[in-house]
Amino acid sequence: MAWFKKARKPIASATAEKPSRVPEGLWVKCPGCAQIIYNKDLETNLSVCPKCAHHFRIGAAERLRALFDDGEWTEHFPDLTSTDPLHFTDTKPYRDRLRSTIEKAGVKDAVLVATGKLDGLDVVVAAMEYSFIGGSMGVVVGEKITRAIEMAHDRRQPVIVVSCSGGARMMEGALSLMQMAKVSAALARLDRARLPFISVLTDPTTGGVTASFAMLGDLNIAEPKALIGFAGPRVIEQTIRQKLPEGFQRSEFLVEHGMLDLVLDRREMKGAIARALRFMRAERLPAEAGSHLKGADPGTHLRGAEGGSHLKAAETGRQSPLAVASGFRLQAEDPSR
Repeated sequence: MAWFKKARKPIASATAEKPSRVPEGLWVKCPGCAQIIYNKDLETNLSVCPKCAHHFRIGAAERLRALFDDGEWTEHFPDLTSTDPLHFTDTKPYRDRLRSTIEKAGVKDAVLVATGKLDGLDVVVAAMEYSFIGGSMGVVVGEKITRAIEMAHDRRQPVIVVSCSGGARMMEGALSLMQMAKVSAALARLDRARLPFISVLTDPTTGGVTASFAMLGDLNIAEPKALIGFAGPRVIEQTIRQKLPEGFQRSEFLVEHGMLDLVLDRREMKGAIARALRFMRAERLPAEAGSHLKGADPGTHLRGAEGGSHLKAAETGRQSPLAVASGFRLQAEDPSR
């Protein structure tokens, strides 16, 4: 450096000298209304903004805690993991991606299957985990949901699937697409047994998940402003060469056009599902009353001549399942009247 050059020191910032004593992660800014919310208050409110009711995205474990009584459940099939059947590599090997995602997300694939009590009713719930490769549906996800449906079929219990997924997992190729048919076939068997299936669609639910089991529920419920569709809006606009309407592929738009039955606040979801299941005759019976059913156990069974039929209840009763689930009338009428 020349003798006439003078090195200038940068101006020190005050924050560098006095670091903040407030720990990170205590406050959250709502993307809907820009309200600053205390993190514990947000958790108490089921991750729903108390000011504008914006629904934050939550994980599968939080979803199960919100649905099951006292936040208690029994997890099933926790050790199923993908074996990378195609030895797929994109920016990095799929096997390495799986390993790092398992360490980061704390689950071994993108769905949790659990049993427990929902408002006193024994149910089987499968909740998808979006933080695991975008909640994508691979072989393990399809297998776990199919096993959950078969377990509910053997126990004669209702099934609830909470979808939060970007679609089929392309790293597993056609094997991931085959899960659409497999889960749909299991649901067809459940339907023939006249057992209820409630599908809960959250933000986002797209691709192969929407094209299969997410839209096959006896009752399809969505959270407010959830993105639900198959292809993305940009792809649709480029295909049809038209501008899409405002709010396209959002849950409010879909319920207006008949693709969904209800749009419910997360805080009201558990009660609405319980009322819908009771309307579908998923009621607690004494152990001796359900002992004639194959594989029966003392718990929730469907009432009726064939072990119960929500279809018969819908045909002979004077109420619709939507009215009951919405809370207009809480008691199902006696079909014999």
